Amino acid sequence: MKKSVLFAAGMLLLPFAVIAQEEEAKLKISGSVDTYYKYDFSGNANIGTSFANEQNSISIGMLDLKLEKASGKASFMAELSFGPRSRGSVGPGPVVTVGSGERAVDITEYIPSLQNLYVSYAFTDKFSVTAGYMGTFVGYELIQPTGNFNYSTSYLFTNGPFQNAGVKAQYAFSDKISVMAGLFNPWNVYTADPSVGPTSIGGQLKISPVENWNIYLNAIGGAQNVNGTILDLTTSWQVTDDLLIGLNAARNSDGADTAAAFTGAAAYLNYALTSSVALGLRYEHFEATAGKGIFKDAQGTPLDAAVNAFTLSANIGAGDLTLVPELRLDAASMPVFLDADGSPVKSAFQALIAAVYAF
Repeated sequence: MKKSVLFAAGMLLLPFAVIAQEEEAKLKISGSVDTYYKYDFSGNANIGTSFANEQNSISIGMLDLKLEKASGKASFMAELSFGPRSRGSVGPGPVVTVGSGERAVDITEYIPSLQNLYVSYAFTDKFSVTAGYMGTFVGYELIQPTGNFNYSTSYLFTNGPFQNAGVKAQYAFSDKISVMAGLFNPWNVYTADPSVGPTSIGGQLKISPVENWNIYLNAIGGAQNVNGTILDLTTSWQVTDDLLIGLNAARNSDGADTAAAFTGAAAYLNYALTSSVALGLRYEHFEATAGKGIFKDAQGTPLDAAVNAFTLSANIGAGDLTLVPELRLDAASMPVFLDADGSPVKSAFQALIAAVYAF
């Protein structure tokens, strides 16, 4: 009698067990699509950060497609992107053309790019190892427009790493403190120089002093690392449901006696006016030596220069679609921008509106 009851109960529970297994093995698909219009009031495309550089044009960002799956202690993530924003966020690669001669067309920015491709294994609830091509752990802003409040990016983001290929181990001492350490290739490339191999050692200390406040201390560098050594502080604090405060500060140097270096800090203040409308202000101070080649005069000669950049953005939500109107003013210590006549000037002012759809 008891065996019959147990058998019947088991038959009733079997479909639910199968459903649970199917849910665990389910492949998750997500991503985004973005487009924008930008106008620089000088008539020139002046502010050359990572993305949204076209002037007086209805332009596209990228299609971002992310695949994720977890089964037991193992998981993977693969992220593929298409479009100009995609090509602006990966390392050097071959130029791809179709046609020949005068009819040759460069389609490099439209071919797909890998943003992430890695596998992870959680040995315990506290300790995990990840290997592959990973979005960098350095910095505040992300390549994907859904990860940022502002649509245009900071100078710190533009000049720091985008991806790190390598292997890393992470250990959580508690829900307030965790550490990560890893061995990596140079920034933004899938493979290392075979004569040198992985050149960088990186690490991160994460501290959460109170609920909704996270602090990340990051570093990556090495003796033969062509990118130099970067030290980075990133923190964000969700003060209330409506107010977020963030900060990113970093310094990169090649370590030479007359170092090619950049340093800077960016502060973020986001406030939700309603459930569908929010405002965000970013202020950044960024300076770089001529050796970095980041700032140049009208003839293309590298300069030592500093920039103060003010960006005011709104996020207007309509379901999965977010509109991002934005104003940005950059003021430099040297004439690194151009006015309407093409003459060097020290400031640039632009406006844009972007549409970002997340799925």
